[in-house]
Amino acid sequence: MELTETLAMALAAILAVALAAVVALPRRRGRAEADAGMARLADSLRAGQGEMEKRLRDDQNALAKRLHDQELALTKTLGAGLDSATRRTLETMARLEGRLAAIDKAQENIVALSSQMVSLQDILANKQARGAFGEIQLADLVRQVLPPSAYRLQATLSNDRRADCLLTLPNPPGAIAIDAKFPLESYHALREAGSDDARKAAERTFRTAILTHIRHIAERYVIVGETADAALMFLPSEAVYAELHGNFPDAVQESHRARVFIVSPTTLWATLNTVRAVLKDVEMREQAGLIQRHVRSLMDDVGRLDKRAAALAKHFDQATEDIRQIQISTQKVTRGAERIDALELDGEPPPAVPPQPAPPAGPERA
Repeated sequence: MELTETLAMALAAILAVALAAVVALPRRRGRAEADAGMARLADSLRAGQGEMEKRLRDDQNALAKRLHDQELALTKTLGAGLDSATRRTLETMARLEGRLAAIDKAQENIVALSSQMVSLQDILANKQARGAFGEIQLADLVRQVLPPSAYRLQATLSNDRRADCLLTLPNPPGAIAIDAKFPLESYHALREAGSDDARKAAERTFRTAILTHIRHIAERYVIVGETADAALMFLPSEAVYAELHGNFPDAVQESHRARVFIVSPTTLWATLNTVRAVLKDVEMREQAGLIQRHVRSLMDDVGRLDKRAAALAKHFDQATEDIRQIQISTQKVTRGAERIDALELDGEPPPAVPPQPAPPAGPERA
C-alpha cells in the first residue's frame, strides 16, 4: 500500500509538471491544440499509470511470495532450532540435577565432617579429653599389631606411676613404657603466632614444654631392673611430630640423650611391627629348643628300638637253627623207616641200603 501511494504521488507530480508545461506554451497556439495536448498527455499518463500499476502488482505479488517462502523456511529453521535447543536444555537440566544432587550429598558430608572436626577440636582443647584421645589411638594401634600377651594398658609400675602402655618384651631389652600425652597448647600458640616476636616467644614455650615432658617421661617410666633403659613418647598428631623434627632438632637430640624416643602414629606402627618381629624371633628360638629336646628324645627311642630289633634278630637266628635241627631229626626218622620197610620176613637178607649223605655241620640233636 505504501508503494501504491508513492506511485500515485509521483504521477500527480508528473501531471503537475505537465500542466505547468502546457500553461507555459506560447499564447499564440490555440485552445484546441492545448486541449488536444492535454488529452494526449492524459492518455499517456493513464497508460503509464496502468503499466506501472501492473508491474507494481506483479512485483508486489512476487515479493509477497518470496516473503512467504522465506517466512516458511525461517519458521522451519526456527522450529528445528527450538527443538534442538529444547532437547539440549532438557539434557543439560538432567545433568545439572544429577550434579546438584551430588553437590547436596557432598554438602551433607562436609557438614557432617565439620561437626566431627568441631568435636575433635573440642576434644583436643580439653587436656584431660586430649589425653584420653591419645590413649585410645595408642591402644588401637597396639591392639592391631601385637598379640594381647605382648602389652599391658594402663600398667602400674613399682614407683606407682601408671604408663599408658607397657610393652612386655623379654630381657634384653625389657619392658618399654609408652606415654600418650602431648603439650598441644604450646603448639597451637606457635601456629597462631602472627608476628616474629610472638612466634619466637611461642617457640621458646613449645621447646620448654617438650623438654619438660621428656624429662618427666625419663624420670617416671625408666626404672633400672624393671623396664628397658628407654621409653617412648607418643604424639597422636603427625603435624606436631613434623613441626618438632623440622624446626626443633635440639629438642629431638635432647630426647635421644634422655633415652626417650618420640614417635608418631606412622613411626609407632613401624616400631610395633619391629617389636612383633622380635617377639616372633624369641618364640621361634624357644620353639627351636623344644624341637631339639624332642629330637633328642626321639633319638633315644630310636636307640632302644635298635637294641630291641637286634634282640629280635637273635631270636630269629635261634628259631632258624631249631628248624634245621628238626629237619635233621626228620631225615633220620625217614631213613630208619625206609630200612624197616625193606626187611623180608623169610629171613633173606635185606637189600643193601645205599649210604646217606652226611648231615650238615652243627650241633646234632636227637
